[in-house]
Amino acid sequence: MPDQYIAFVKRDCPTCELVAPALAQLAGSVELTVYTQDDPGFPAGVSNVIDDTRLDESHRRDIEIVPTLLQVEGGNETSRVIGWDKGEWQRFTGIADLGAELIDWKAGCGAINVEPAVLEQLKIRFDETGIQSRRVQLGSAEDEIEAMYERDWSDGLPLVPPTEVRVLRMLQGTLRDPQESLGKCPPNMGELTVEKAAVNAVMAGCKPEYLPVVLAAAEAILDDAFGMHGVLATTMYVSPVLVVNGPVRNRIGMNSGVNVLGQGNRANATIGRSLQLIIRNVGGGKPGEVDRANLGNPGKYTYCFAEDEEGSCWSPLSTDFGFQAGESTVTAFAGYGLQGIVDQKARDPESLCQSFAAALRSMANPKIAPAGDAILVVCPEHERVFREAGWSKRQLSDSLYELTQIPGAELVQGVGGIAEGIPQSMASETFSKIRPGGLLIVRAGGGAGMFSAIIGGWLASGPVGSVPVARPIN
Repeated sequence: MPDQYIAFVKRDCPTCELVAPALAQLAGSVELTVYTQDDPGFPAGVSNVIDDTRLDESHRRDIEIVPTLLQVEGGNETSRVIGWDKGEWQRFTGIADLGAELIDWKAGCGAINVEPAVLEQLKIRFDETGIQSRRVQLGSAEDEIEAMYERDWSDGLPLVPPTEVRVLRMLQGTLRDPQESLGKCPPNMGELTVEKAAVNAVMAGCKPEYLPVVLAAAEAILDDAFGMHGVLATTMYVSPVLVVNGPVRNRIGMNSGVNVLGQGNRANATIGRSLQLIIRNVGGGKPGEVDRANLGNPGKYTYCFAEDEEGSCWSPLSTDFGFQAGESTVTAFAGYGLQGIVDQKARDPESLCQSFAAALRSMANPKIAPAGDAILVVCPEHERVFREAGWSKRQLSDSLYELTQIPGAELVQGVGGIAEGIPQSMASETFSKIRPGGLLIVRAGGGAGMFSAIIGGWLASGPVGSVPVARPIN
């Protein structure tokens, strides 16, 4: 037999109000302790009511619903009932007429201790967060925003203070162990854990539901094939570019349409920004130190967008890396800023291909070939030209690769008055502007305007420098 019964209630719960007479009846027959979460005077008629407005006992006993009635032997719970079910309470207590005048059933209410803002504070108070990152204590007169600037954590824009509560909430966006390692982050090869990624995602302004994308993106850039150390250390304009595919795009509200490469979308902006903060704060990659870019590009703040799969007649980018359409993925690409392609006259794919190819041939310098990989962002009005002609993405890619073959004679040093170029001895050869397989084609952008774009790749594109890397988003 149980030594006693313990009940958890709150006045702000209609079911708890309902069962108050049953608790008073129970207290007259057995040893009953009631912990009340919001009103020390509730319920009436029970002598042993304990104020649990601090929610300590509710948290220790892992109460999720009120009312909850526990059987306890030797201080240890043996069983519990949740909510109000007259027959179950009568069997549970052995009192055949318990609450006889009450309705047969009524669902309980959520306990205060499991409310999001409360649960995190309780975990902090009970030292149950599992967070291992170093706590930084600020002086009472310090401004949080300015303190983060002074500690050199910022990319130049204000950061969201990564309090324990915010980091705990961020970690709720994934089922992965907070201490799981995602790899060593260059240049200092700091250990990047899920927790540290979450800290930087908080500072970037992410929501918890964005965290799986951040984690997959981090794993992509830490892949040796991506060559993050080189991407960071080069004096060229390169930075990670992220392209997101699959259902996650719509689930977290990413932009794949109007102003897709611009400002205004929280998910696009903060996912890309969190990756840059990880590189800075975990890897130690800071401008003027290992980051030696002579000009950089705005993508070093954030460079992340979603492909418009629903509007496209082509398979999504993710399928080029062996994933199935419908899988959520992120692709990391070492790219420059945006190079626009304006063609408002083309109405056939052959003509539009010529415009695309001419723009591709100008990447980096018209005299440099190969000039790195490239992402071709095809706007909806341009994609329509290919759609109506029945062109596949492969057909477009093959055509552009063929059109960007350049005779060596055009690339010789001094030709056209440009000193850049190849030696005269190579004039008889033909050169590909783009590495075979190095052209990625993505459909995105607003429905009006015949303006596509190129995101040029690093001159070190390829196995010895950087190749695009795709990862699943779990």
